[in-house]
Parts: sequence; C-alpha cells; structure tokens
Amino acid sequence: MANASSPEAPLPVAKVSALIGGWVDRLGEVWVEGQIAQLSRRPGAGMVFLTLRDPDRDVSLTVTCFRSVFEQVADAVQEGSRVIVLAKPEWYTARGTLSLRASEIRLVGLGELLARLEQLKRKLVAEGLFEEARKKPLPFLPGCVGLVTGRGSAAERDVLENARRRWPAVRFEVRNVLVQGPQAVSQVSAAVRELDAHPDVEVIVVARGGGSVEDLLPFSDEELVRTVAAARTPVVSAIGHEPDQPLLDFVADLRASTPTDAAKRVVPDVGEELARVRQLRDRARRYVVHRVEREAAGLASVRSRPALAAPTEAVAARGAEVTALAERARRVLGHRLDHAQTDLGHALARVVALSPLATLERGYAVLQREDGAVVTDPAQVAGGEALRARVAGGAFEVRVPGEG
Repeated sequence: MANASSPEAPLPVAKVSALIGGWVDRLGEVWVEGQIAQLSRRPGAGMVFLTLRDPDRDVSLTVTCFRSVFEQVADAVQEGSRVIVLAKPEWYTARGTLSLRASEIRLVGLGELLARLEQLKRKLVAEGLFEEARKKPLPFLPGCVGLVTGRGSAAERDVLENARRRWPAVRFEVRNVLVQGPQAVSQVSAAVRELDAHPDVEVIVVARGGGSVEDLLPFSDEELVRTVAAARTPVVSAIGHEPDQPLLDFVADLRASTPTDAAKRVVPDVGEELARVRQLRDRARRYVVHRVEREAAGLASVRSRPALAAPTEAVAARGAEVTALAERARRVLGHRLDHAQTDLGHALARVVALSPLATLERGYAVLQREDGAVVTDPAQVAGGEALRARVAGGAFEVRVPGEG
C-alpha cells in the first residue's frame, strides 16, 4: 500500500478499506475470552450482536454470530457473563469496521474463575498487598465518610440510615456507580480515586449487596484491588454477606461482613458513647472521692498521733527533764563548792599555822645579813657585823658584839 500510493496518486477510501479487509481475511480463527458488556437479540433477526469487553482493560470488540450459534448458550448467557469465543476477524468494507464472527461460544466455568482468582490472590499476596502492616486505622469519629455503592441500592440505604442513626452529625460523600457488569470496575475504581483525593473524606466505604460469584467478580478485579491498595484514605470493604470474600476484602483496611456492619464499624453510636462517658465520669468521680477520703483518713490518723495532737507535751516533758537536771547540777555544784570551801579553809589554816609570819608573831625573829642571806648559824657572822632582824611587827638593825 505504501508503494502504490503518493500525494499525486492517493488511493481511494474504498481501495484502502478493501486492502485492509484483504489483510484481515488472511487472519485465522482465534479463541477470545472476555465479558459480555452488551447483548442485542432482535426478534426474528438471524444475527446476534455482542460487545465483548476485556474485564481488566477498557478495550472492547464487536462480536456477531448466527442465532443458531447463540441459541446453544442463550439460557446461560447474559450481560456481565464471562465467555470464551471462537471467532474469525471480519472487516466490513463499507463502513470500515472490524468485528469478530463467532462460530462457537462457551461459558467460563465457575471452577475456572475461582482458580484464576486464587492465582491472582497468590500473586497479590506475594507482593505484600494483603499484609496487616499496610492497613491503616480508621478514624474514631469521621466528620465525612465517602461511600461508593449502587444508586438507590439496599446497601446504600443500610449504610446511610444506620450510620446516621448512630451518629446524626456524620456527613457523606456518595458516589453512585455500577456494581455489576463490564463497567463496574472502572467506575468503582474512579470513585475510590476521587474520594481519596477529596480533602474532607476521612474514610471510604465500598458497599454492595449479596450476589453470585460472577456478580461479585468486579470486586476481585486486579485494577480495583491495586487502586484500593494505593489509596491514602482508609477503605472499608462491605461486599455481599458474611461468606462472600472478594479480593477487595483482603486489601481493604477493614472488612465488614455486611453494609450494615460497615456503618457500625465506621461511626460510633452516640448513645453508647454518651453512656461510656457517663460511666467513665462516674468512675473518675468515685476514684477521686475514694482518694480524698483515703487521704483525709490518713491525715486524721497522723493528726491523732501525740506529736501532733499535743505537740507542747513533748516540749513540756523535756522542759521538766531539763529543769530537774539543772536543779541536780546546781545541788551537785553547791555541794562541791561547799566541800571545796571547807578543804580550802583547812588548807588555809594549815598554811597560816606553818607560815613564817605566824612563827614571828610568837616572838621569833629572822636575822639576815646585808646581802639578804638568812643567818642560821652563829659561825656565819663576824664580830661587829651589822645584821637585820625581822620580827612580826617589822625589821630593825642589830650589830654583833666585837671580840675582847
């Protein structure tokens, strides 16, 4: 085609479309798996038209088949069903459209779906997306709750009514989306991302009522699981009933068994919280009263002790002891002074009796030479020597008579 055309000799549209058709015709049959996003069966028409969508990507193809081919699975196939189609690509030259002409349609079995889900689950577990350490705690009292659910669904009603009954002041940012079918994954994922970016939303609830395994398949889709794993806002999964466990339950920060349970887990009950506050307040009051009473009893016990009940008695007792000891010391000192005075009198009498003055008073005299030496022997003086005689009344000079 590139060699056969130029700006001067362009190919007509019909020719290009025919060339594309010739290339498409050379393609053989291929087995294709997807989800029926749209189904058109017109009464009396010989052809059935399907839109087959990739459940993991936003890609779809038109599939046509003869009514006889579709009738073989008509009772089991509906929009949202997963099927495997044996088809050959066809190019419609007049309109320039590509479709697949199906020659056989098979339903994807439940066992095969569950096996694929288990394989995806093992893959995500290996990546650590289900670990408890990644899960974020829910706020105690969120001011605004994001809710992703079906429009007018029982799940939406259960969450809103139960949450507001428990905490009337709670606000909701509701995003109504498809919760089943080929568009469910993209819409739920987009709603989660939008609420995660909302500045007021503190927790996100993804809610849906019960259903078959096929109905809940969008909540096990890898795209949605990774979207929830990447969310910064805590996410609560409330899908189906207690036995239902899509992969969203494992990646969410909290799994609620039902939408009603999600409402109870997201916001506290105002009545219960007020009762708990009253209980805690009463408990605190009892504790404080008990503590005050215990301390008052301890203080009264301390004050009743003699040292505090009559603090002057101890001082008075010690004062009496001090007075007695002082009196005793005074008596002992007086006795010792009297005894010492007596001893002193006796000693004085002995001193007086033995003093030279007393001897002189009895008529004795002391002779001294000029140098003051006391004469004790007559041989110590010479005739005519002047001496000094000391008597009791005073002193006078005497002279020793000379020889011849």
